[in-house]
Amino acid sequence: MSAPHIAAERLGADYFQDPYSVHARLRAKRPVTPVIMPGGVPVWLVTGYAEARAALADPRLSKRMPGWHPEPDSIIATMDLHMLNTDPPDHGRLRRLVNKAFTARQVERLRPRITAITAGLLEDMADQGAQRGQGAQRGQSEVDLLASFAFPLPITVICELLGVPPADRDDFRVWSATIVSDIPAPEVFQAHATAMARYFMALLAAKRQQPRDDLLSALLAARDGEDRLSENELVSMAFLLLVAGHETTVNLIASGMLALLLNPAELARLRADPSLTSSAVEELLRYVNPVSNATFRCAAEPLELGGVRIGRGDPVLVSLSGANRDPARFGDPDRLDLGRDSSGQLAFGHGIHYCLGAPLARLEAGIAISGLLSRFGSISLAVPAASLRWRPSTLIHGLEALPVRLAP
Repeated sequence: MSAPHIAAERLGADYFQDPYSVHARLRAKRPVTPVIMPGGVPVWLVTGYAEARAALADPRLSKRMPGWHPEPDSIIATMDLHMLNTDPPDHGRLRRLVNKAFTARQVERLRPRITAITAGLLEDMADQGAQRGQGAQRGQSEVDLLASFAFPLPITVICELLGVPPADRDDFRVWSATIVSDIPAPEVFQAHATAMARYFMALLAAKRQQPRDDLLSALLAARDGEDRLSENELVSMAFLLLVAGHETTVNLIASGMLALLLNPAELARLRADPSLTSSAVEELLRYVNPVSNATFRCAAEPLELGGVRIGRGDPVLVSLSGANRDPARFGDPDRLDLGRDSSGQLAFGHGIHYCLGAPLARLEAGIAISGLLSRFGSISLAVPAASLRWRPSTLIHGLEALPVRLAP
């Protein structure tokens, strides 16, 4: 039965710093609630697990707002044609053209290279300790784990996979941070999105002339019967694969390590039993939620969800972090438990838009975390936990920096 009219609650900037307590408070009232997000967008926010899972699989919740079309030849039109922003049948067509590159078997072939990149970054961080000046403990390093490890590992992997020169990764970090942020000035967003689109246009043109053994060259040649990707679809797909291919894993590694540092008994448990690594990655996905909310959906027709009636055209935001902390699905959800059965967690979504890169993110995180714990016998925060800041993004839940001390 539909609920009576419910006043929308305005969420402030504190939502970015602690979305979990906001979700818990809202969920305690009802699992689907009207809110105004910090950026000023009114949405139905879904925080209950059962309702989130249902919404993610409901074809009535479209990736397109009824009657809305971007300006032809605009940057939005160019970057908006990837599979995460499309409904069937276009979604299935686009996904089929890239799916083969991300099967579990194909991803497993990357293990040696990911391990080698990880080892190099670990040695670089250890060397910082050896090079420190007077007053530093011998062999101890103080580094920003985000900038020194959690970011360069997945961005290097996805750049190599796509065929993007690693030297350009810092540009992509700036562009990506702007695109997933809630607070950039419109002109900054436009400039960074345009720069990324033009970059990919030039790179794809170069690969047409000289194809390589990489994913972008494969996308240029991809066929599904008589079908192929259009120029705008290629640019949009490259954008999605690069941004999604590193943002989730960057935040899983950094936020996951922070969670372990703040839960020393679980950290000791993992050190003592490395066989827990796969289970630990799954629990960290549930617990830290590197993607806080799924991308926007819009009701293509009126529907009921969680006891409320959602009107045609209403935007719906599914909170993956809210669902993963729902006590109706996960007992004592605010407790980190590396031995917990975390199967069914929604960090990678659910339904037809389930994250294509989930096997790669799991593999990278497992190698990264086990490598850190093997290389350094002591890892500790270099600043008070309360001083850490989270990025101002509705989509991503990621730290701005993670200063740590490392010792052999």
